[in-house]
Amino acid sequence: MKDRSEACAQMPDPLFVLSEPVIRSAIREARFVPNSQGLDIGCGNGQITGLLAESTAPRGLVTGVDKSPEMIACASNTAEKAGLTNKLSYHVGDMRDLPFDDNSFDWVWSMDCVGYIPIEPLPVIKEAVRVIKPGGRIALLAWSSQQLLPGHPGLEAKLNATSSGIAPFTDKQKPEEHFLRALGWFQQLDLDAIRAQTFISTVHAPLSHGIQEALRILMEMRWTGVRQELNQPDWREFHRLCMPDSPGYILNAPDYYGFFTYSLFQAKVPQ
Repeated sequence: MKDRSEACAQMPDPLFVLSEPVIRSAIREARFVPNSQGLDIGCGNGQITGLLAESTAPRGLVTGVDKSPEMIACASNTAEKAGLTNKLSYHVGDMRDLPFDDNSFDWVWSMDCVGYIPIEPLPVIKEAVRVIKPGGRIALLAWSSQQLLPGHPGLEAKLNATSSGIAPFTDKQKPEEHFLRALGWFQQLDLDAIRAQTFISTVHAPLSHGIQEALRILMEMRWTGVRQELNQPDWREFHRLCMPDSPGYILNAPDYYGFFTYSLFQAKVPQ
């Protein structure tokens, strides 16, 4: 039996086929300097860390940190097999207490993690800034919206208002802790050159098998366990549109169109 890290390394993210182009666009916009040293907080299996390393070629070094030993083992295994250990380094660590000295990196990046998981974001941002050199930059990227049910805006609005649809946020969370308020976190820490940008990716028929499968998984992730929060007619319509075995499965529609967005927030640490 293969160990967990090897199995993880051989298992591609089924959603990456959807998100890779828009993530690459965001990384280009971040404009990381070639040969710089960066930190990827919440790196997971290292897939995005690899894209970051490409942006700092030829002699850049990107370090990934994640609280999961399994994910770090996966990422390290992948980098070793690809012969990229001179460009990629991975460590187990908590983003609230990073295992690095002050002023260690030229920049810090985080995707769907810092300011996205439901914990108080300001101390996390402060810790990220601690390890950035004066004049260095921080960039946060996260999923920010989607429209996946063309022609059914009422139903999609209800789905997006369910507990699953607003995850990882909760009704009890303070508005200022929402990821889309990241500019305020940067302002509180007196960072410079604060800016925001949203990137959009579209999908439309005819859908390849890979894109359709990724969209199916995305719908399942975004709207899991919604039955108890929908009335019976809305549940029947959701089932008709979103279940692959349904004759009305929306991803089979010859005129299908959808889109999703990622939002990027950036700032510079004062000199």
